[in-house]
Amino acid sequence: MIESCGGGEERHLYNEIITADFVVVGGGLSGVCAAVTAAREGLDVVLIQDRPVLGGNASSEVRMWTVGATSHMSNNNRWAREGGVIDEILVDNLYRNPDGNSLIFDMIVLEKVRAETRIRVLLNTAVFRAVMSSERSIAGVQGFCSQNGTLYDIQAPLFCDASGDGILGFLSGAAYRMGAESKDEFGEGFAPDQAYGELLGHTLYFYSKDTGRPVPFVAPDFALKDITEIPRYRQFKASDQGCALWWIEYGGRLHTVRQSEEIKWELWKIIYGVWDYIKNSGNFPEAETLNLEWVGTVPGKRESRRFEGDYMLTQSDVVEQRQHQDAVAYGGWALDLHPADGVYSSETACTQWHSQGVYQIPFRTMYSRNIDNLFLTGRLISASHVAFGSTRVMLTCALNGQAVGMAAAQSLETKQTPRDLLAPDQMRRLQSRLAASGHYIPGCAVERDDLAAMAEVTASSEYALDALPAGKDTADLSCPRALLLPLTAGPAPAVTFLVEVEQDAELVAELCISAREGNFIPDKVLARSKVSLGRDDTSARFVFDTLVPDGYAFVVLHQTEGVRIRLSDTRITGVLTVSQTFGDRVAKSSIQTPPANIGIDSFPFWIPERRPGGKLFAAMFDPPVRPFGAAAVLKGPDRPAQAANAWLPAKDDPMPALTLRWTEARTVGRIELSFDTDFDHGMESLLIRHPERVIPFCASSYRLIADDGVELAFVHQNYRTRNVIRLDQPIQTRTLTLEIKQDNGAPPAVFAVRVYAQ
Repeated sequence: MIESCGGGEERHLYNEIITADFVVVGGGLSGVCAAVTAAREGLDVVLIQDRPVLGGNASSEVRMWTVGATSHMSNNNRWAREGGVIDEILVDNLYRNPDGNSLIFDMIVLEKVRAETRIRVLLNTAVFRAVMSSERSIAGVQGFCSQNGTLYDIQAPLFCDASGDGILGFLSGAAYRMGAESKDEFGEGFAPDQAYGELLGHTLYFYSKDTGRPVPFVAPDFALKDITEIPRYRQFKASDQGCALWWIEYGGRLHTVRQSEEIKWELWKIIYGVWDYIKNSGNFPEAETLNLEWVGTVPGKRESRRFEGDYMLTQSDVVEQRQHQDAVAYGGWALDLHPADGVYSSETACTQWHSQGVYQIPFRTMYSRNIDNLFLTGRLISASHVAFGSTRVMLTCALNGQAVGMAAAQSLETKQTPRDLLAPDQMRRLQSRLAASGHYIPGCAVERDDLAAMAEVTASSEYALDALPAGKDTADLSCPRALLLPLTAGPAPAVTFLVEVEQDAELVAELCISAREGNFIPDKVLARSKVSLGRDDTSARFVFDTLVPDGYAFVVLHQTEGVRIRLSDTRITGVLTVSQTFGDRVAKSSIQTPPANIGIDSFPFWIPERRPGGKLFAAMFDPPVRPFGAAAVLKGPDRPAQAANAWLPAKDDPMPALTLRWTEARTVGRIELSFDTDFDHGMESLLIRHPERVIPFCASSYRLIADDGVELAFVHQNYRTRNVIRLDQPIQTRTLTLEIKQDNGAPPAVFAVRVYAQ
């Protein structure tokens, strides 16, 4: 029993002192990925989050879907979904949470962090003080937990601000900006003027539920009374809910940190006014049985402080896809700015301009230029307001978080500051470690140093793409369409498409590649061929008298009336059908046409359909296309990029197997495998229902076998991209065989096999 008689004694909060290697302030997806990555590399991590759950804007408190470089599969960034820790979270979410329940997503993120025993999580804990050892170095932070009345003093050599508003950077004196740069500062033609506004605002969402019976709604007194104050009010539909209403935005004219509560009250006013309009205006009879099930209490914040690193990412970095020697991550969302007046603006709710492909993000943007032991991640990285319009989305933030977590581990190991990692040997090592952890850095060649790289690799068979047999479905040619193929250098194969001809027509095909290496736009024509078709014709054979380089090529079919292309039910890793069209979530037409003089490129969109659509064209290839050799598993990257980068077994192989052989016995303690979970699929965390729980290209089960048939592991019902197998005791072996099985509907693909002594 505790009993206090009161009196004049001075009381103090319970105080706990914690010592760690790395402190991450902010438990959104970027902070989570930083903490998990650092812990896996052996650091003792404290993750401080001022909310009761992790996940930030993706959590059940806000309920924003996660987006990134794939941009809802509606830009030209093929196979661009973010890898590493965030891929683990998204793939788990797909398997365990196909309906996109935000509460289940919370659970998955919490589980991911709790699985790392080196992470101590402090929820409901707000950092309010930075303890400085000097003007340029943080010694510790103080935080208060409202739920247990505890004051924490947390000390560490390295810190990361992933808090969104940059509380640690602000308190420690890190240089920052808030607002928009002028067009002149960085030569950014897309920089906004005062009329458009300098900040993106906050958003609140709501969910409704059909009860099957009439449900009345009486609005609170503070609800918006006149719906016409919202210029776009005619866009509201009774069926809209959650982040489909991302454009209910407010606060861009206010201080998005200090006035955040004021902004929240205005958003509540708007939300309840919108629901009153839907329920009681008489314009939505279908809303009679709808009940308001949930309204957000924590606004989703878009923008506040941006901190200054040794480099500031700008519009030109994004649009020109500039290369950086210290690249550690990438982005691919559009330059996406919103009018500061938000929902009350008569302007379009957002203005999005895409780059032609993904762009690199340099490490110099991920640490403070004047606080020597402070990493930056999430929406705090060093970027101009315009570039921030792209880097701010959560999957890009998460990818940056993984880069920072790995950099923190390397900084501690080498006793160096973040800036010191710019040394060429240190940066190459950082990039290599990131790649080995499932992280992808486009345009960055990474040397492997694991044991597998020293082995000879052979396979029981290799897939030859000779034909894609026809199924029952067809596609018209109401717009240009193309088959996107990985080819090896040499004479171009002849391609025969299976067709249905409704009227005599001339069908034109072009063999194209992208003018910029690594992009996926058919803007360089290598050869052209045409075929005259009559109503009795069932195939169209195109011969391209040209040589092709290693890499991806498009076989483009021109828009043609009266001809339908038969589709195949076969799906293959690294092969896609794309069409010149657009996705209305991120574009307004099939060709991006920006105003003159804003520094944005004009180009067409060539995009796939989501499964169960997106079937490949039924076709035959002469000679067969052979880009799926066993050697791919030793090269990387672990996804299609400038090649398919995957081993696929032959269609008729009864027991597909891949074998590594060394000239002498090696000590093996850990094996890492990378399978295909379709990095072209967007995997939004909620609201969008995905077509399957398990990606069809992913090997469903596998065995690992050492010398003399010794079984090291057997895994059944696999659905994950990256599998890490740690042996109880390291073994000595001269061979390592991976046997795979596929029950998921497509040939199984292996991107990488890595082997380590421990």
